[in-house]
Amino acid sequence: MEMFNKLSGMLLGALEAREPTVDLLDSFVDHWRSITTYYIQTTDDSRPASQTDIPWRLRQMSDILVYEEKQQDVEQTGPCLQYLLQHKLLETMTTLAKAQYPPGMTQQVLIFVTKLLLQMQKPLLQLVPVYRPVQKLIEICAPPGSGAEKEEVRFLFAVCSRLNQDPHVLQNVLQLPDQQLSSSQSSDAASSQSEPSASSPAHSQQGLLWVLVQLSRSPRPPVRLKACEGLLLLSALLDGSSEELLPAGAQLGELLAGRLQELYCLLPLEQLEAEELRSWPRPSWRSESQPDHLTSFLSWFHFLDQLTTDAPQVLSVQVSQCVRGLWLMETLLPQLLHTCEQNILVSTSVLCHVVRMVQSPSLLEQLLHFLLRTPSLMEQLLRRCDHVSEQISMTSLSLVEELLQKPHRDILDHLVLSFLQSRSYLSSPVGGPEERQPDSGEEGEDPQDLDDDPFFSDGFPDDHLPPPLHQPAAPGSAADVVNSFLCLVPVQVRSAHLLQEGGYESYVLDARSLVAQCRSLSLSWDWPKTLPPPTCSPGKEGDFFEGHLLKVLFERLGRILQQPYELNLQLTAILSRLSSFDHPLLDEYLLDPYVPLSPSSKSLFSVLVRVMGELVQRTQQVSNISERLMDTRRHLLGLNQNPSLEHLTLLQGIIVLEEFCKELAAIAFIKMPLDRNQQNLSTEDESAPGSTGLLEQNRPVRTGTD
Repeated sequence: MEMFNKLSGMLLGALEAREPTVDLLDSFVDHWRSITTYYIQTTDDSRPASQTDIPWRLRQMSDILVYEEKQQDVEQTGPCLQYLLQHKLLETMTTLAKAQYPPGMTQQVLIFVTKLLLQMQKPLLQLVPVYRPVQKLIEICAPPGSGAEKEEVRFLFAVCSRLNQDPHVLQNVLQLPDQQLSSSQSSDAASSQSEPSASSPAHSQQGLLWVLVQLSRSPRPPVRLKACEGLLLLSALLDGSSEELLPAGAQLGELLAGRLQELYCLLPLEQLEAEELRSWPRPSWRSESQPDHLTSFLSWFHFLDQLTTDAPQVLSVQVSQCVRGLWLMETLLPQLLHTCEQNILVSTSVLCHVVRMVQSPSLLEQLLHFLLRTPSLMEQLLRRCDHVSEQISMTSLSLVEELLQKPHRDILDHLVLSFLQSRSYLSSPVGGPEERQPDSGEEGEDPQDLDDDPFFSDGFPDDHLPPPLHQPAAPGSAADVVNSFLCLVPVQVRSAHLLQEGGYESYVLDARSLVAQCRSLSLSWDWPKTLPPPTCSPGKEGDFFEGHLLKVLFERLGRILQQPYELNLQLTAILSRLSSFDHPLLDEYLLDPYVPLSPSSKSLFSVLVRVMGELVQRTQQVSNISERLMDTRRHLLGLNQNPSLEHLTLLQGIIVLEEFCKELAAIAFIKMPLDRNQQNLSTEDESAPGSTGLLEQNRPVRTGTD
């Protein structure tokens, strides 16, 4: 009897455990039959789905499926899910959604499928009755004028999230073989389309990548951001490990670069101002504000920069190459080479801003490939640093400065070092340190020590002198180099001490920071520590060419007394940065006043000497020079709002020269080895209060860097 009772209890428990499952299936089937009955009985085709019981019944069906799965192991398939798969309910729902019957049915089906993908643990996208309807739903997303963007982007993001969990089903969802065929068939037709968005090979087939890019155009920030996040998820899966996925990477690259090209073509070039572009803040693609055309373009570039930074190397290179091919070569290059000054100005300004923003190594590589290896492009851009338009000159100089701040050795190799490598600027034979004489900068003049020249005598007040030497310094020693730059400016036109400003020590902290930045950039470039032997023969001294960059910088520096103050600030900033790089060729050519130059060669110091000679002649025609310089300096410091306009450009140029020489002296002070006493004094100088020079105070602060 006891055994019979135990057996009865076991049977009763089994029935109680089975009963809810049977009820769930009956309920699930009942909800589905109610939906199909609606289509049989209804006669009102215009009634929206939201006004029927369809949304409620779909919610009940999804809740049942989620609840059923929680009651079982993930490996098991419950009867409700089996019913959905065997009767192809998702195929039927997709057909109804595509027909938009009743109106709004697409949103309801998308909500249903999204909930299944997000809340069920079973790998649904491995199942044919699931991923095929998902493919069809993807194809009907993002139609023109869609009113279901919110539901579409949530559904697509759910698909991307599931693909991130099950990467091996990516090929099924992306339909790569069909897309590859579509690409080959439509490439010729797409190239003839006038609209940039139609240039993608995926335009004729609206796959997952295409739809996400389309939704990234949405004016609604939440939709736009979710679409971009979905693209980031997908980009992490296209790692090139499978040859079947390579076409997807190429397709994504063309879609993303095509969107960048389209946004650039929408810029109102004739309305943009260079000053506005120069100070434009760096936007973020995650911003939820409503952007204008320029912000939209820069935000999309920022998104591409992050995507190519985080994506696998193979995809990162694919996308970056597409950016170079579609935007840089096809669209930007013709504008950079245009003859219209407005086109030149705006395109160079945009390029400068993009160079400032880029952080991705692969995107930077392609930008530099475009700039440095496109025939005649870089030469043309450098020549424009000395353009008749001061705005174009300023923008071109800004581009050079931004390039010099990028962590890529090809920039300096291509622009400067390749021209200095032979050291053919040296006179022949090359003497040792004991034979070196300062370059006077004038042919036919006997070289003489600057300390003996009445125009370049040491006239700083005692508290602004460089650290005193305990013994005379040998020519070319660190202290002698510092003194040479400090003594360049004639005594009668020095004005810093009139307002009790510091000497070169006011630039020491800035110089140390700048040198440290340049050293950190070049740390992995394997630069030599010693000078290479000269390779020029004695009879070929006249063949030296310093390169297009140094040529234009020296020419501009030679006219520093006739140029606008802002342009002089930009010019000296570039020369200071070049001088701060830790390369022996740059140290010799830019910071060594005693380098023996061949008759046809010039160095930074020799150009400054020539400028000082012109300065002496021009200041003889200016009365009350000290008072005028003090008044101008007060104006530059913001202490005088109504300066005299007479000789203003000349006076500002003299002040920039004085400060620039102090800045170069500070850079030499930091870079060159000093004896122990000098190093102790340098510590005292750096701890002095107010250790920021006038040039550093007035140079613009860059807003586009991280």
